[in-house]
Amino acid sequence: MQQSKAKKIAISLLLTLAMLVSAQAAEISSLIPIGHTVGIQMSAEGVLVVHLRAVQTPEGEAWPARDAGVSEGDTIVSVSGTEVSSNDDLQKQIAFSGGQPVELELVRDGAHQNVTVTPSQDEDGAYRIGILARDSMAGIGTLTYVDPETGEYGSLGHGICDSETGVLMPLKEGSLIYSVVGSVQRGEAGEPGALQGEFTADSTLGTVEENTESGIFGTMTDASLYSSLEAVPVADADEIRTGGAEILTNVEGDAVEKYSVQVVKVYPEDDEYGRGMMIRVTDQELLDKTGGIVQGMSGSPVLQNGKLIGAVTHVLVNDPTCGYAISIERMLEEMTN
Repeated sequence: MQQSKAKKIAISLLLTLAMLVSAQAAEISSLIPIGHTVGIQMSAEGVLVVHLRAVQTPEGEAWPARDAGVSEGDTIVSVSGTEVSSNDDLQKQIAFSGGQPVELELVRDGAHQNVTVTPSQDEDGAYRIGILARDSMAGIGTLTYVDPETGEYGSLGHGICDSETGVLMPLKEGSLIYSVVGSVQRGEAGEPGALQGEFTADSTLGTVEENTESGIFGTMTDASLYSSLEAVPVADADEIRTGGAEILTNVEGDAVEKYSVQVVKVYPEDDEYGRGMMIRVTDQELLDKTGGIVQGMSGSPVLQNGKLIGAVTHVLVNDPTCGYAISIERMLEEMTN
């Protein structure tokens, strides 16, 4: 009886939490759609293990990290109790070990664990543990929206993952930087295209505070991209229909233009891949410029019947005229969670 009562309470709490998150997202009734490219710089929380590799010693190959249980996709956050936040930090701690065992604190699938690794001395006399690691990234994406009341924004519609491991980059800090599109590599069937962005680190527009499966989120510190723009209503997921729609995107210089697309399929709200809809580019001008959807357009806002319904997220490799978009409702749920 007590077990059943406890189960009912737990279910009730989960339902209440889900209702609260949905209510918070529902409170945001209008947003400013942007569509301008931005440079994105991020520093990782710790050091991400991209590859395990052999250490070439005078006696032959050694695999210290692999043999200790380190896996590709792990994040190293400390060495023998000393926090590491860059490759330099990690290398210094390994060098200081003098070949003695060190304890690595790892984060794997959100859980912390410790392993003991004994560094090997390579043929040049340096101590190594046999990993290739990454501590930061930079790239270009598209700003989806800004909340005019708070300056909070959403971008990309998907998370920033390490290109080698597919692991969501653990975020320590990040920034948005003003960018322009210098050139476009057109997309072809089997070869996704890309926007070539130009930006400098001293033109900061905002902070990056969250890196999630549904996009990156933060706060704008410079209103120049949206101060003259108007907010539009936000659509609920069940308002999205197949048929005509538009995207706002920046594929040339710093000009944001509106282009025609078709929503060809609407996915269930609980789609396991986070897809809200499939879209097809029908605007001949955009097709002539880019071939369709290209890398860097992720985050381009999608509008239908005067409402913001979502953001472009992915291109179909074999057909660059088609791609996926996330619903704006799903992005807002992640932002307010």
